[in-house]
Amino acid sequence: MHGLGIPTTRALCITGSDEEIYREQIETGAMLTRLAPSHIRFGSFEVFYYRNQFEQLQQLADFVIRQHYPELADCDNPYAELLAAVIERTAALIAQWQGVGFCHGVMNSDNMSILGITIDYGPFGFMQAFDPGYICNHSDHRGRYAYDKQPEIGLFNLSCLAQALLPLLHEDVDEAVEIAKQSLQQYKSRYVHHYANIMRKKLGLQQIHDTDQALVTGLLNLMARDKLDFSILFRNLCTFSCENDAANTTIRDLFINREAFDAWAQEYRQRLQLENSADSERAIAMKRTNPKFILRNYMAELAIRKAEDDRDYSEIDKLLTILHSPFDEHNGHAAYAGLPPDWAGQISVSCSS
Repeated sequence: MHGLGIPTTRALCITGSDEEIYREQIETGAMLTRLAPSHIRFGSFEVFYYRNQFEQLQQLADFVIRQHYPELADCDNPYAELLAAVIERTAALIAQWQGVGFCHGVMNSDNMSILGITIDYGPFGFMQAFDPGYICNHSDHRGRYAYDKQPEIGLFNLSCLAQALLPLLHEDVDEAVEIAKQSLQQYKSRYVHHYANIMRKKLGLQQIHDTDQALVTGLLNLMARDKLDFSILFRNLCTFSCENDAANTTIRDLFINREAFDAWAQEYRQRLQLENSADSERAIAMKRTNPKFILRNYMAELAIRKAEDDRDYSEIDKLLTILHSPFDEHNGHAAYAGLPPDWAGQISVSCSS
């Protein structure tokens, strides 16, 4: 995630153990140590709110403002500004998740950072065959945290934070509720703004036009219908040519319904021509936005098996090197940018993974 430019906690080290533990099966234990500027979550505020410990709630909020949002300290209502700042960061974060096909898997309010960074990696997964309703956590039976539900779950979690902050927002309950409502109403427009900008960059668009959303939606609908690999499609789209249809054969052949792609490609070409987009310049910019490599679950599984079964950590080192700079070509490692093997479809992850 750090290599992708998405705010995140960082992994410091893995500590292995020969002690047996029981998760979904008996296996050897290990501990991943992660670092972050803060591990304070929305849920940290909820604990004090539901215990009616409002003095401690204020101490926590003051600490967060002092340590992480010092620019808010002198505001007329720093707690309202804190809520607004967290809403903005969360909207931007989830838009970035959606832009790379990342599914968190367990987006409860205690897994949401007050700093707007990705926290609590559990049954996560990067989208492969594009499916808006993709569920990466096999214990999420109702799809609460499916890919297309992440933006609205972000709003739900922010509403939990807003409720926890009510005692600090205003001494009058009705006024506090109104402040919270007005702040939360900004989430959708801020998310849409960030997501639209991300998708424009993924398509190599530099200007804003009214038809942009329809162009993005049209492509995603085609991808969903043909189950195209999310990352592979967008990386290939970097080489789209406005001037030479024959040069787009590789992209076209990814689709089952090639005629449908042709119709979309014509709209895309016209949109690019509106801003006199140059193929070579656009390709460079798009390759800085659409990663060639993502951490697919089967890659992690292979690295785990080598490390656990053979005490061979070379695959971990290789993945770290590639994923540290996922937008680069990494010649000689093309297999890591291809479609997953058939057996990868048998991998499932849960909170116990």
